[in-house]
Amino acid sequence: MSQPATTQKRIRIGDLLVAHQMIDPSQLDHALSEQKKTGRKLGRMLVELGYVEENALLTLLSQQLDIPFVELKQFRFDSALVQSLPETLARRYRVIPLSEDADSILLGMADPTDIFGLDDLSRVIHKPIRQAVVRESELLDILDIAYSRQDEIASLAQEMDEELDDAALDLADIVTDAEDTDAPVVKLLQKIFEEAINAKASDIHIEPDEQVLRIRQRIDGVLSEQVMNEKRIASALVVRLKLMSNLNISEKRLPQDGRFNLRVRNQNVDVRISTMPVQFGESVVMRLLDQSEGVRKLDAVGMPAEMQSRFRKTIHRPHGLILVTGPTGSGKTTTLYGALSELNRPEKKIITVEDPVEYRLPRISQVQINERIDLSFGKVLKATLRQDPDILLIGEIRDGESAEIALRAAMTGHLVLSTLHTNDAVSSALRLVDMGVDSFLVASSLKAIIAQRLVRRVCSTCATDHQPDESEQQLLNALASRLDFSNARFKKGAGCPHCFNTGYRGRIGVFEMLDINSEMATALRDNSHVDFHEAAQRNPNFQPLSIGALEYALQGITTLEEVMKVSAEVEDEAAAIL
Repeated sequence: MSQPATTQKRIRIGDLLVAHQMIDPSQLDHALSEQKKTGRKLGRMLVELGYVEENALLTLLSQQLDIPFVELKQFRFDSALVQSLPETLARRYRVIPLSEDADSILLGMADPTDIFGLDDLSRVIHKPIRQAVVRESELLDILDIAYSRQDEIASLAQEMDEELDDAALDLADIVTDAEDTDAPVVKLLQKIFEEAINAKASDIHIEPDEQVLRIRQRIDGVLSEQVMNEKRIASALVVRLKLMSNLNISEKRLPQDGRFNLRVRNQNVDVRISTMPVQFGESVVMRLLDQSEGVRKLDAVGMPAEMQSRFRKTIHRPHGLILVTGPTGSGKTTTLYGALSELNRPEKKIITVEDPVEYRLPRISQVQINERIDLSFGKVLKATLRQDPDILLIGEIRDGESAEIALRAAMTGHLVLSTLHTNDAVSSALRLVDMGVDSFLVASSLKAIIAQRLVRRVCSTCATDHQPDESEQQLLNALASRLDFSNARFKKGAGCPHCFNTGYRGRIGVFEMLDINSEMATALRDNSHVDFHEAAQRNPNFQPLSIGALEYALQGITTLEEVMKVSAEVEDEAAAIL
């Protein structure tokens, strides 16, 4: 049996922290009491209770045990080395292999005082063990990345394919196995969902092609693909998903929409599913909504402090229409729900009209649109006004009818929040007029417009300095009068395992807010697109999306490539207006 390279010192974390006066005995007693209830490690319990900072705790352990403290965010890990340790052990003992040489292996541990964990690990790792201390949160992130399910997914797909009859798929067998957790189709879908949750994907696409099956995940707004040769399993996956969603499994000719809930790695996930007949079968797209995180507060949406203050003041108006705009997947719903969470008080009657209802909120009456039974936006909106609401949220203004109802409600004493699929704030007001709504009604009711995007963050692990190319330099020259580039720190990700070799990890919101003043209202009444556009540009509080994105690029948070995407969308919209 292999033994650790150095003899482990027996350290009691609680006593050590008391001895160094980082906590007092009463805090230790409380943490020990909470530990018995939750079963968590004492160190983690002390951090969560706020009695000690995680960095201070790990630094102390590093000094006392004479082992290094490794920042995993900046560590380029070896996927093959990490996977050499069984995932169950890595997660149970919160440990990750960092490096190895001919004589030993270096393990990063969230709790390097775990003697029993070291004993178990030494039975599996046939080399002397050296230790390092790491942050638990960073360690778990890397384990999610390193233990990818793609190989397991491919293996299960092959197993399913072998079980299927060459001639046809027996749907009765799929139905019979619906509750069998050992059925290959159930295990395969479980792995697909686990992989998507680990990668923080927002959508899963299942797409049958002529010879292959493609499973794609949208991560940070960009699709990544896994191709399988076992195309025949697509029908089994679709049937199983339809069963989970209570959809009609025999209907393959028409699109269907549904939803279901599942629990993946202690996370409650709400799945919205859409099926559509395509050339080689049925395509399925699933939107994943993590319900365990709940609705984000307005402070956590990511809006700049000055803009957030203006937005907060606007949503506390007694009446008027406030729009949040942007393309699909730009975070509009997150912003609106953040506003609703702040407005949700016992003295306010709030009704939402949505398609679909994404998050359930207490005290709020939420209505799900259902076109199949003629429960349309227009019909529901007319009914909601008879329900005596103070605040009305309309999931999306889709046509002239819903726009006019929303504006009239805003004009008659209601606060109305809604979304519009436009690329910037300026074009949104004009889009309402283009829908055929009376321009006087728009000018009188519209109070503010938020436009937003999500841009990808540069991966902090593989970020390198970046010199703008010719097209990027042209963009900088065009905006040179608006921003100071003297201290610019442009960055770009080289690609690493942390970011799945994309150079990006995570996203951040970019916002612009347009408060409708008297000059803009006059331009709307006159239905003058040019005057409205010029009045908006003269507004001292108005900062275009492209400038907000560029500020992030100057700080090295995002790339000039992402800035150019935002700028191109806004320029296209402006050209359409003028």
